[in-house]
Amino acid sequence: MAMPAAPTEPEPQEPGVSQTGEAPCPACGGSGRRDDGGECPGCKGSGLVIVTVGDA
Repeated sequence: MAMPAAPTEPEPQEPGVSQTGEAPCPACGGSGRRDDGGECPGCKGSGLVIVTVGDA
């Protein structure tokens, strides 16, 4: 039986370099919906927002 791959540490970033990634929307918590059932304006219903990580 194969062992699952261990999580890898992110590679260190060079100063002045930024990367983008996705994170759960802080407005709706990742559901994509508002409390009233409408589409979340923060993520437009996807539940994810683009975030920038780094110094740039």
